[in-house]
Amino acid sequence: MDEARRRLDLLWRRGTEFLGTELAIMGGAMSWISDRHLVAAISNGGGFGIIAGGSMMPDRLAEEIAATQERTDRPFGVNLITMHPQLDQLIDACGELGVGHIVLAGGLPSTAAIRRAKDTGAKVVCFAPALVIARKLVRSGADALIVEGAEAGGHIGPVATSVLAQEILPQMGGQVPVFVAGGIGRGEAILSYLEMGAAGVQLGTRFVCARECVAHANFKQAFIRASARDAQPTVQVDPSFPVIPVRALANKATQDFIDFQHRVIERWRSGAVEQKEAQLEIEHFWAGALKRAVIDGDVESGSLMAGQSVGMVTCEQSAAEILDELVGQAMAALSLRESRDPVGV
Repeated sequence: MDEARRRLDLLWRRGTEFLGTELAIMGGAMSWISDRHLVAAISNGGGFGIIAGGSMMPDRLAEEIAATQERTDRPFGVNLITMHPQLDQLIDACGELGVGHIVLAGGLPSTAAIRRAKDTGAKVVCFAPALVIARKLVRSGADALIVEGAEAGGHIGPVATSVLAQEILPQMGGQVPVFVAGGIGRGEAILSYLEMGAAGVQLGTRFVCARECVAHANFKQAFIRASARDAQPTVQVDPSFPVIPVRALANKATQDFIDFQHRVIERWRSGAVEQKEAQLEIEHFWAGALKRAVIDGDVESGSLMAGQSVGMVTCEQSAAEILDELVGQAMAALSLRESRDPVGV
């Protein structure tokens, strides 16, 4: 196993050096979940925790960063939503507290936002849903990229992780570190992406049932009971009213959303509401739904955002145990290969 670990460390050395960690495994930034407790636990376990800035205001984010720094002396990052009205102030808050890595998500960040984040001394990581965007982000100054496929939880694009990795890694992996995310639940998958040229990976769903995670017991049990096919994207019922798909565990709210869209669209067709107003009603349906599920434990009317790797979540474990399991699986796969090919690769 010592040789397997040596080879694994070589494979993700670029990622560990970029992150400043023992393992090139990033924790996905999940709203209401990726807080000081889980982020510090992932970082203390050798991975790289990321605070979900979400809709936090600058003062609240600063409080969360400081609280995380009290719980770990290891590197962690902060995920900021590019559409946030106070993005500049959030970036400044990260800079004032010495955050080493800022992840810009939720839309294509401007060159000015990337530059402002870099000016704080932080390394900037951006999401690349397509090769053309990956190239643009690197030209704009992004220090690393995350390639996240449709298997992920939460807001998703239309392309599978495996396809995006094949498209982007050969083209961009030589320029900046590229981390792969979406549907990753075992160490063997991590190994395969590293061998394709990834610097590391990002996992969210596997960490929801970490003991350090503040999610309600009902929320965690929903994950433990679920299979991969239960994590489904939301349905758009009319192309005139586009819906950005969100992958979550199917529940009563899933059907309620479909019924709600039909009712709102019928009101629009009857002239009771204008199209813009109807669109806003549809977009606001899920407001507060994730918090209801994660914090309050309402797993019927709340949103159970989860990736398809949820089928590999079978019990509650500490963050360190999850990380150790993933590393052990990757090493076992490498050791098996060595036994079949004693000469090595």
